[in-house]
Amino acid sequence: MARSQESYNKKEVRNRKEKKRKDKVLKRLERKENAREGSTNLDDMIAYVDENGRITSEPPDPTRKIKVNAADIEVSVPKRGTEDPSKYIRTGVITFFNDSKGFGFIRDLDNKNSVFVHINDMEEQLAENTKVTFEVEQGIRGQKAVKVKKAL
Repeated sequence: MARSQESYNKKEVRNRKEKKRKDKVLKRLERKENAREGSTNLDDMIAYVDENGRITSEPPDPTRKIKVNAADIEVSVPKRGTEDPSKYIRTGVITFFNDSKGFGFIRDLDNKNSVFVHINDMEEQLAENTKVTFEVEQGIRGQKAVKVKKAL
């Protein structure tokens, strides 16, 4: 009689694979059974958002609907030119100015902040301790004074 070609290890591997296959089939059947028992309809899964942004299970009341004119909705920032331009003109004193390098600083009289000024932004030749009027713009490194001229 010839010996069997199947070793103990081969039998064990085959048995484990068969057991794994059976377990997989059982799990699939259990999932199908659980899905049938706990099935929910689509209406139970829908959520609504009320006018205050809260999530509710009740649909909104169509009688409380508010009509909004699309032209009344402002999407952008209002233009700056609509306000009084004199509001943006500030007064201050030149605290430091270097003629050779062409820059200096103005101390704002309203909020006591120092604002950078360059000689190109001056409308006339000015020296230190001169009272000036100016406007503030955002420069490369921060705020800078522009349209600088002697105060009247």
